[in-house]
Amino acid sequence: MNVNFRDKITGKEMKLFIYASAILLYITAFLLSSPEEIIQGMKTIIWSKGALITDYFKLAGYGAAFFNAALVLTIGILLVKIAKLPFTGITMAALSIDVCFGFWGKNPINILPILIGVLLYAKLHKVSIGRYLYTALFGACLGPVVTEIMYKLSFTFGIKLLLTVIIGIAIGLMLPPLSAHTVSMHMGYNLFNVGFSGGILAFGIVCIMRSFSLDVEPVFIWQEGVHPGITIGVYLYFVFTFFYGLWLSGGNLNGLWKITRHPGRAIADFVIMDGPGSTLMNMAILGILAETYIILIGGDLSGPVQGTVFMAFGYGAFGAHIKNFPPVLCGVFLSSFVTQYLPTTPGIQIAALFAIGLAPIAGQFGPIAGLTAGFLHAAIVMYTSQMYGGLNLYNNGFSCGWVAIIMVPLIESFMSRFEHKKTRKKIKIKSKED
Repeated sequence: MNVNFRDKITGKEMKLFIYASAILLYITAFLLSSPEEIIQGMKTIIWSKGALITDYFKLAGYGAAFFNAALVLTIGILLVKIAKLPFTGITMAALSIDVCFGFWGKNPINILPILIGVLLYAKLHKVSIGRYLYTALFGACLGPVVTEIMYKLSFTFGIKLLLTVIIGIAIGLMLPPLSAHTVSMHMGYNLFNVGFSGGILAFGIVCIMRSFSLDVEPVFIWQEGVHPGITIGVYLYFVFTFFYGLWLSGGNLNGLWKITRHPGRAIADFVIMDGPGSTLMNMAILGILAETYIILIGGDLSGPVQGTVFMAFGYGAFGAHIKNFPPVLCGVFLSSFVTQYLPTTPGIQIAALFAIGLAPIAGQFGPIAGLTAGFLHAAIVMYTSQMYGGLNLYNNGFSCGWVAIIMVPLIESFMSRFEHKKTRKKIKIKSKED
């Protein structure tokens, strides 16, 4: 009996896709730079502080940035394999956001202590590492804290290294219980829950550092303009993703439309709910939308922005789709017409794409609520980073958390009152008819 290739890869579609993506990152690195340039660039990345905003394109070169992103992704893939977790939507989101910050802030060294800390938490509570692995992958957002402490301490190198590793592990131990509580604060309307809990933890750490006169200095390293070769390659990658998804779906687009019926509120794993084919098509469309938005506004496809495009692409598997993302994206864009910021302001470029974390608000309450959420996010995100000196890479996730906490109770309150009035009106009309 003949079995076609599509039948052979059933259940492994997303795994093969992410493997191919990792290989493609490595290949791109060597197409953009020589091995010597990549090695030198990796040394620069590892010894940099990595706080917001540290653009690895500008700091270390294009090849080194892609190679670093590939290494960070490889570590994530290995941990998923060790934990024996399936490659579902949340896996794609976690790995894509690690790729994102592989272009600005994360490296294989500064994330390891935090990963160890979270996995140690699982060990101490005698549960499988798979239960907290996604917290570990998302929690690597505090990698710059590890590097910053290494820079600030005035001991010998050996003692500094030991203390830095201990503090990094301690951060990892604190993240799981903190993240479990913060999700109830925004009720799943912020897709970046660990970014919110990480921001709270980073704020406490920076306050303690400053009390010991260890102040955190701001960083701004930014590559302007667009690299044509990278841009064309990214578009081709998204197009291939779409047609791979279409092939997996047997040429049927119905699953793609089914995804848009979900509001996106966490946990909305599209791979599980609607299948890998539909999910990959949705991811591709969001990636194309994000990349095109930056080009249309005349923005910079710097390391942070290009990385954030990959993040938006990944969250097309977990909560965001072609119906609930555009309203929050437009909300950030429209804010630039009435505030002091331009659409091309670096922080606003990033905020526009990271507004995808608030997509569930648009999905649940409609496009007007989505526009408002994006507008509010643009206002808040430009100031939250100052609270922790840029040491929480998921600053936008922290901002999204506050937007959800502010908006959702108010919306639900007024909607509840409106529904109550409608019900009373119907009862009165019915009683008159009787």
